[in-house]
Amino acid sequence: MKKRALISVSDKSGVAEFAQKLAELGFEILSTGGTKKALQAAGVPVIGVSDVTGFPEILEGRVKTLNPMIHGGLLAKFDDPTHKVQLDEHQIQPIQVVCVNLYPFQQTIAKPDVIVEDAIENIDIGGPAMLRASAKNHKYVTVVVDPTDYETVLAQLEETGAVENETKRKLAAKVFRHTAAYDAMIAEYMTQLAGEDTPEKLTVTYELKQSLRYGENPHQKAAFYRKPLGSEFSIANGSQLHGKELSYNNINDADAALQIVKEFSKPAAVAVKHMNPCGVGTGKNVYDAFSKAFAADPVSIFGGIIALNREVDADTAKKLYEIFLEIIIAPSFSEESLTILTGKKNLRLLTIPFDTENKAEKRLTSIEGGLLVQDYDGYRLADADVKVATKREPTEEEWKSLELGWKVVKHVKSNAIVVNNADMTLGVGAGQMNRVGSAQLAIDQAGEAVNGATMASDAFFPMNDTVEAAAKAGITAIIQPGGSIKDADSIKKADEYGIAMVFTGVRHFKH
Repeated sequence: MKKRALISVSDKSGVAEFAQKLAELGFEILSTGGTKKALQAAGVPVIGVSDVTGFPEILEGRVKTLNPMIHGGLLAKFDDPTHKVQLDEHQIQPIQVVCVNLYPFQQTIAKPDVIVEDAIENIDIGGPAMLRASAKNHKYVTVVVDPTDYETVLAQLEETGAVENETKRKLAAKVFRHTAAYDAMIAEYMTQLAGEDTPEKLTVTYELKQSLRYGENPHQKAAFYRKPLGSEFSIANGSQLHGKELSYNNINDADAALQIVKEFSKPAAVAVKHMNPCGVGTGKNVYDAFSKAFAADPVSIFGGIIALNREVDADTAKKLYEIFLEIIIAPSFSEESLTILTGKKNLRLLTIPFDTENKAEKRLTSIEGGLLVQDYDGYRLADADVKVATKREPTEEEWKSLELGWKVVKHVKSNAIVVNNADMTLGVGAGQMNRVGSAQLAIDQAGEAVNGATMASDAFFPMNDTVEAAAKAGITAIIQPGGSIKDADSIKKADEYGIAMVFTGVRHFKH
């Protein structure tokens, strides 16, 4: 049986060397279009697919390999007598090696000025058909979609004259993952183009960023995947400058810290433990902001994750160095700050492109047997229909404080209460089964600083007990969604104590 390899690739890295070696091993090389020209230029003997099919490439190259002379050679069972008779009858030569990768659809739609026509033209048809045919027939055909597999295939062909069955199956599985991901990306693009929010089928694809040592606990396996063309302003697209490998819990906490610090335009620092903020501070510079975040809860910050929205300078680095931290996230680190912080070998330093667009993505949450999908909670106070529900309106300073509390409370696990002033959080109550319990935690943590502070709640007060607790502690203003059937009771209690209370009409549950 004559040995044939079909090569047609968009990514031409290493393909000339691969084809040359196949030719030296006795393979006849078939190719098309640009790949054929590239191989000929490299001195590789090539037969055009049109010479095999007896039919020219037509429709601007849209049709060239969709032909029985090609697909018969890909799908035939080489040891089946019936198939052999039909191949002989139609003078079809089997193809033992297929090397194909697809039109650059992802790269095309990534261009900011891409037009729909260009995107559509970069939807490959013949390539996936050849890949799927070859992968289906992997018992007989070696199919390569990834240039990193060239070396493995050549090594086995050189050693034994054949590719091992286990290798062929692994390559076939990679092909089906590759074509599924390719189609998923096209499906997502076309679904967005059609303006459909809840399609009857949801297809998503992610690429492996790194294997993790374990998951939430050491007995759980885990991995970190990145969304192709996902938000650049994300942990998934961050760069690690120093420190040991990120863990599953590190990544979750780092994402939580980043989402909070994104809320602020002026210098801000966020400290996170177990996906809840334990300290948030703003200031005239990053040093000032971090000093306030640290002061907010100097106990819980131990072993925490810090996110800063300004470059880390030497003074801030010295203060950060004094504390045991897991991760520091920032747009950049000065040379001097890197010298200081890299003195701790395990401290992870991450840079995130803060100057890129904050691309709001759908939030996917897996449950056993299913998936929940929702919009990102990007609702801002400026978007809300804010109403002062009490007789007294907040002062200018209280408004600033209420705004900071509202930015933070939506990132705290429900039931969520934040006590703060205009520059920093003072107490955070998270994840309690009743709202007054969360409020009491936040008040207790704030200590003496609670007097004259404000309070933010992620959801309405079902009773007036939270207002009562806030008033007795010295809280002067409250921001909450409102909407309880007992709002009047809470308003009456606030008026009784002279508290200014603002309703936003917007709930910020975070489970």
